[in-house]
Amino acid sequence: MNSEERQRKKEEKLEKEMARLEEMCVYEKQYADRGYICGIDEVGRGPLAGPVVAAAVILPKDCRILYVNDSKKLSEKKRELLFDDIMDQAVAVEVGFASHERIDKINILQATYEAMRMAVKNLKVRPDLLLNDAVTIPGIAIEQVPIIKGDAKSISIAAASIIAKVTRDRLMVEYDKLFPYYHFKDNKGYGTQAHREALEKIGPCAIHRKTFIKNFVA
Repeated sequence: MNSEERQRKKEEKLEKEMARLEEMCVYEKQYADRGYICGIDEVGRGPLAGPVVAAAVILPKDCRILYVNDSKKLSEKKRELLFDDIMDQAVAVEVGFASHERIDKINILQATYEAMRMAVKNLKVRPDLLLNDAVTIPGIAIEQVPIIKGDAKSISIAAASIIAKVTRDRLMVEYDKLFPYYHFKDNKGYGTQAHREALEKIGPCAIHRKTFIKNFVA
């Protein structure tokens, strides 16, 4: 492949990516007259340990950050790079946490809502509209638009999914240093075989969700 062909391929790839991003801005365009649009997403509802983390992200109008997508579709390296890009370009970004104790006390759904409310409340810029991944958050007076699989359909929600995922993953890597037997660095608290075997052999540590581990601990 000569240099002209390589350049053409590169341009075609960029055009394809820009077209994909435009498709992910349908809701942002639809509600452009509402003012500040905030994407909301969470990560960590399924793990056996650690918090649930929610992120709220307000991007500038007509913002196009290449390769922003549902965090589950991105490699760890790509998420880390996009995390920095989002933090640099966003109008406002905040995260909210609900601890393992809070999850045990009020259940994972209510804890998720609590983390989302915290993220929105802490924003330095008040949003005029929330685009949420699938849910309607109770206790918020701002207009909300729940979007099924929103992290794959809205650039704002996708950006929030990346912020939430990277934030929680980094936290679980730190917890791995305190509790190395459970391989949190690798599994991020999810119930992998190695994690379940450690639970059965050693028992829970300080950040395990008691209501989630009943089947693995006598």
